[in-house]
Amino acid sequence: MQEKNDSRIRKVKSILVTLPKPESEKSPYYDLAKKHNLKVDFRSFIHVEGVPARDFRKDKINLGDFTAVIFTSRNAADHFFRICEEMRYDVPVDLKYFCLSETIALYLQKYIQYRKRKIFFGKQTAADLAEVLKKHANEKFLYPCSDVATEDTMKFLEKSGYDFTPAVLFKTVVSDLSDLAEVFYDVIAFFSPSSIQSLFKNFPDFKQNNTRIAAFGINTSKACVDMGLIVDIAAPTPGVPSMTMAIENYIKTSNK
Repeated sequence: MQEKNDSRIRKVKSILVTLPKPESEKSPYYDLAKKHNLKVDFRSFIHVEGVPARDFRKDKINLGDFTAVIFTSRNAADHFFRICEEMRYDVPVDLKYFCLSETIALYLQKYIQYRKRKIFFGKQTAADLAEVLKKHANEKFLYPCSDVATEDTMKFLEKSGYDFTPAVLFKTVVSDLSDLAEVFYDVIAFFSPSSIQSLFKNFPDFKQNNTRIAAFGINTSKACVDMGLIVDIAAPTPGVPSMTMAIENYIKTSNK
C-alpha cells in the first residue's frame, strides 16, 4: 500500500472502509460518497473462520450443561448453531438467550422461533444487560466467542460473578491484502485492533505520511497509536455517534 508524500494534498477524495461491502444500497457511506463526490471502497481486513467440531471437542465443553447463552455478535450466533449442528446437539426449547443488542436478538429468527423463546437484549454492551442478568444470576451461561474475545464483556461477566464459560467457536484471521500494495487512499477507516494488525501483517513497512486514519472505538484508537499511527478522525465522540458523521465533519474542514 503506497502513500503520497505531497504535504499540500489535504482534500479527501478517496476512502477505504475496512469492512465488508454493505448488502444494502442504503448504507450511509454511499450517501457520504454521493454528497461529497468521493470514491468509497470497502475491503474487510480480517475475516472469520469457524472452529471445527473436532477441535471444539478438545475443550471438553458439554453443551448440555448450560441453561443460557450470551451472544455479542451475529458471528457468535452463527457459529453456536453451527457447532450444535456439527455436534448433533438438539438445542433445548427452554434455553435462554441474552444478546448485546436488539439487532443480534432479531437475527436469531434465522435459527429459532423467536416468539416462543426466552430472549433478552441490551442496547450495545454487556453492562446494558446488567439488570436483566441480575434476575437470572443462577443460570449457567455459555459465552460463544472468537479467539480475540471482547475484553469488556469478559471483564463485566467476571466482575459480576456470573457462572459463565467462554467457548472459542470461531477465529479472527488476517485477510490477504496484497492487491492493495500499489493503491493509495486519502482516508482509511478502521473498526477493530485486529484490522490494524492486519494492515501491518500485510504491509510491515507501512508509513502513514498523508493518509488520514479514522478509528472507531477506544481500543482501535489505542492500537493505532501503539503502531505509531496518528488518528485524525475518531468516533464515537459526544454528538458524533457514527464513523460516517465523524468523517463528514472532517471533510467539511479539509475540503473547503
